[in-house]
Amino acid sequence: MSSTKTITVAHGDGIGPEIMDSTLKILDAANSNLLYEEIEVGEKVYNKGIKAGIEDKNWDIISKNNILLKAPITTPQGGGVKSLNVTLRKTLGLFANVRPCRAYYPFVKTKHPDMDVVVIRENEEDTYGGIEHRQTFEVYQCLKLITLPGTERIVRYAFEYAKSNGRRKVTCFTKDNIMKLTDGLFHDVFKTVSKEYPHIESENLIVDIGTARLADTPERFDVVVMPNLYGDIVSDITAQISGSVGMVGSANIGLKTAMFEAIHGSAPDIAGRNIANPSALIQASVMMLRHLGRFAQADNIQNAWLKTLEDGIHTPDIFSTDSKIKASTQDFTRAVIDRLGQKPVTLSKVSTSGAVKVQIPELKISRSENKPSATQKRRLAGVDLFVYWEPQNVNLLAQRLNDVVGEEFELTMITNRGTKVWPNGNSETFCTDHWRCRFKSMNGKTTQLQVVDLQKRLTKHALDIIKTENLYLFDNEPAFSSGQGE
Repeated sequence: MSSTKTITVAHGDGIGPEIMDSTLKILDAANSNLLYEEIEVGEKVYNKGIKAGIEDKNWDIISKNNILLKAPITTPQGGGVKSLNVTLRKTLGLFANVRPCRAYYPFVKTKHPDMDVVVIRENEEDTYGGIEHRQTFEVYQCLKLITLPGTERIVRYAFEYAKSNGRRKVTCFTKDNIMKLTDGLFHDVFKTVSKEYPHIESENLIVDIGTARLADTPERFDVVVMPNLYGDIVSDITAQISGSVGMVGSANIGLKTAMFEAIHGSAPDIAGRNIANPSALIQASVMMLRHLGRFAQADNIQNAWLKTLEDGIHTPDIFSTDSKIKASTQDFTRAVIDRLGQKPVTLSKVSTSGAVKVQIPELKISRSENKPSATQKRRLAGVDLFVYWEPQNVNLLAQRLNDVVGEEFELTMITNRGTKVWPNGNSETFCTDHWRCRFKSMNGKTTQLQVVDLQKRLTKHALDIIKTENLYLFDNEPAFSSGQGE
């Protein structure tokens, strides 16, 4: 018998309390040997004026127990309010989001009866840093941040997940034909790490065609890993084509703490009506038990849940002409509990006896003695200065810049929204009031003080600098996107 484990429980908003009550009853009936320490998060906390959606005291409770089982919450619309889900993932270092999406055909309708895909999404970086700025009257910016250690950790976790769960292939989705540095890093790390797992097939696809193929023929995929934004979109697509978003649970894994949740929202329109499907949170609780090493209890619950689906006991969201009983939330809960100890007949039964937890991988590329900061030389070779300038003759802007550039730098290019407009621009290119002006060092080497002096000269001549990006060479290789025509 496993020892008693205390977990943190958040009942959430909308249908959250109903499906959490259902899930906890099933966990208890399966002798999961868990104790529950409840915290309040979400709408009620937002309404107290706490913009994070969680009170400070509850962070200590989550960290103490290391496991959070969370029902869906409602995030108020409007500015100044943070997404609690993003806050939890980033604050607790929950770097991996894991969403298994399996078809339960013919009992749950789907066009893809053979699909069994696990989407593993980097959970902390990318555009989800929420670093945004309005820089001019016309241009807004969101920064996309991809780091070497963050990428290495999620890629290694994907291969470790495949190894622990007997999966045959890991596919990486990127857009490095366009974003050659950020997505290029993700792809390069994937190629490097994949060599350490020769018995697992690996492939990289551009995210647009990869998503199209996943939606069309998901049976050709097994484990799919990708950066944060792509993963958010692709995992919802994958869940929906498996049968229903309402059937899929999610794990958020960190070095010390893990959070388990349904991927659907709080559905306030059906709250309190006893018709919500608790399946996603039940599936999340099964993932939680496996994370805790309680494979027997996890298998027992999942097999009972599969048997309930097989027996045609379906909540209204998945009810069809082939269903036998339109079950309420409570009816469905009782049906699962009644089937504990039973196994499905048509659907594949689950057996993970002898399985081991997915190991959190150690970093080898970014935390070794040979990490880039220890082996590469970095040199400042110029600067991109972004300036506010009303969209008029770009040649006039270039003339003004050249008049004050000085002897250390050369103006080599002006772009607008990433398109080169000087020199030799096209008169038909649409321009806004946001211009990137590239200055290269005349001798291939510059200093921070010279960059500051350049900024002073431009400012003195009424040029409004809104953003600065230094241009670095790493081992004499450019570490910045090249301009068209450079």
